[in-house]
Amino acid sequence: MALLLCITQWDVAPWLDRLRRLAPGRDIRAWPEVGNPADITYVAVWKQPPGLLATFPNLKGIISLGAGVDHVLSDPTLPDVPLCRVVDGNLTTRMSEWVVMHALIHLRHQRDYDLLQRQKLWREIMPSPAAQELRVGVMGLGVLGLDAIHKLKIMGFDVAGWSRTLKQIDGIRTYADNDLDAFLARTDLLVCLLPLTPETKGLLNRSLFEKLAHDGVLGAPVLMNAGRGGLQVEKDILTCLDEGVLGAATLDVFETEPLPADSPLWSHPAVTVTPHNSAVSDEDAVGRFVLRQVERHERGLPFEAPVDRNRHY
Repeated sequence: MALLLCITQWDVAPWLDRLRRLAPGRDIRAWPEVGNPADITYVAVWKQPPGLLATFPNLKGIISLGAGVDHVLSDPTLPDVPLCRVVDGNLTTRMSEWVVMHALIHLRHQRDYDLLQRQKLWREIMPSPAAQELRVGVMGLGVLGLDAIHKLKIMGFDVAGWSRTLKQIDGIRTYADNDLDAFLARTDLLVCLLPLTPETKGLLNRSLFEKLAHDGVLGAPVLMNAGRGGLQVEKDILTCLDEGVLGAATLDVFETEPLPADSPLWSHPAVTVTPHNSAVSDEDAVGRFVLRQVERHERGLPFEAPVDRNRHY
């Protein structure tokens, strides 16, 4: 019975060393050094090669090393075994840090001040609104979205939330699927933390941007996406920025990752790019989470953060 790490786009060696240190008595391997495929009973994955998981005849469970699972579910040969995703307090806190930081950067015109600094110009940018004047809308009210909303509220932002099904949050106005247009119409700064599902793919497009508020204190609405790259239509983002439909965009996720060197998003003056690191995790905490899920399942208990494959989260 072995736990296999299957990681692409990251260096697997530190993860392997960490897990072996945390569980010295356990057989832990790293793809592509699989050994006998029949030995593999659990796999912890990040963007595994399609078809790989189906080659393990005794597989009992799959653990996504991120908060999202679209990279797992996109495999058409995915075995029918329990699947879970990482839910970790440190990851949640780091995502909220990213959301609050960039909301404040937009509120306080910090990118414009950075440009003035490089030009050695002493100038105040007006107007300079307070947080309570900026209407922030958070799409996605799971663990990450709920924490982000509460921390935005602490900072004084006028915040509301949207999810496919209506959720009640004390002190926060919430909207559901059939109220999307009303939610967008009251939103100056849109924060997207949605999972990627068949229903949300390409949701961040021109039609949606045109429904955002255009009478807010920033002059034009702002997009922030730290959900999944497949949620956004990047050509629409660029066109809407150039035409003033959007005033700015802060993006942590992209249609293709790493973001290609020839992407115009890199150099667009109204775009902030971060390298899919909004929710940087404590790797020891993630390692402990993975091992805890394996131990739970071996004792006949369910995973702590199971994924509903029909809902894609």
